[in-house]
Amino acid sequence: MNDFQEIADRVQIEALRSEFTDAAMMRDRDRLAALFTHDGALRMPDGAIELIGRDEIRTGGERLQSQWDFFVQNSHPGTIRIDGDAATGRTYMHEVARLLDGRSGLNYAVYHDTYRRTPEGWRFTERVYEIRYADSTPLAGSAPGRDARAHDAGGAGHIGRAAGADAADASATGAAGAFAAPAPARADDFAAPASAERLERAVAALRANGFAAELLDDAAAARARVKELIPEGADVFTGASETLRLSGIEADIEAGDRYRALRPRVLAMDRATESDRIRRLVATPDVLLASVAAVTETGALVIASGSGSQLPASAGGAARAIWVVGAQKLVPDLDTALRRVERHALPLETVRARAVYGRPSAVNRLLVLNAEPQPGRGTVLLLREAVGF
Repeated sequence: MNDFQEIADRVQIEALRSEFTDAAMMRDRDRLAALFTHDGALRMPDGAIELIGRDEIRTGGERLQSQWDFFVQNSHPGTIRIDGDAATGRTYMHEVARLLDGRSGLNYAVYHDTYRRTPEGWRFTERVYEIRYADSTPLAGSAPGRDARAHDAGGAGHIGRAAGADAADASATGAAGAFAAPAPARADDFAAPASAERLERAVAALRANGFAAELLDDAAAARARVKELIPEGADVFTGASETLRLSGIEADIEAGDRYRALRPRVLAMDRATESDRIRRLVATPDVLLASVAAVTETGALVIASGSGSQLPASAGGAARAIWVVGAQKLVPDLDTALRRVERHALPLETVRARAVYGRPSAVNRLLVLNAEPQPGRGTVLLLREAVGF
């Protein structure tokens, strides 16, 4: 590559990065999405956010930007390394934002970028957002012409950490949406583990409501406890759950021959000709093993589903049910649980569903288990650490 070509490429890549910031500030989501290759990715690991392809980047940005009262993004040039038609680089970010619910803050971050030369010009193939500093102190200022009292009514807020829905709602921002920044746990910080005191209170409430509840240190402890609770040879249906997948529990059930795992059987069956058989298998297993979207401090479980397939077993169809629940899913009450479903779990599940099924998720069914009328049938393994979303 000659010197002139390299200079021209650097100018174009720098223009691409500036265009990103301008599109974010102007809320021009179509333009922002077009800055990526068709298979490009926008990732925010601190908030468990991953948008793949222009459609997801566009729709994700629309959902997240709808939460802003105001948002200011400044980008500062970093390194660019060019290798033919590919390049890598870094961009340094400083962002200030307030959400419509009053939460606000500022953060400093780095975009780790990869670029590709295309017929449209240089485009992002990946932007990975790494937060280096976050400050959730409520902002005292306001956008010109806005009624500052409206912000006061919103109360002191924070930049929460996100996942399916508050992956977006509770965070501080960025071009394709709000970014989750580590912050002290507050009422609607749906990704932060609950305190030991709250967890112990929830276990006591669950037991009072008829559930066999246990407080365990981490996913490894839950994995060992599940093996103790489920007898060899049992028919076990595992509900789709990031908690089970990430903890290794799903593999323990489905990969070996210790149990009769129903989900792999069901996935291999023909839905057109064996739908009745599928329905019976998943509704009445010996053991249902799953997670929940939220557990309340009053001792209730909230389960959300797009298809509803695992709800009959949870409600009473399974002879025994075991729910493995991360500490971040504990909420004060049912109202907060429903907010967690819509703002946090749904957006994160939609990202997963698009990757696996090619379509977004939806909350088509909601099940609330206020108590277990058959004492001992339902076991809640509540963890002290955050697992899944």
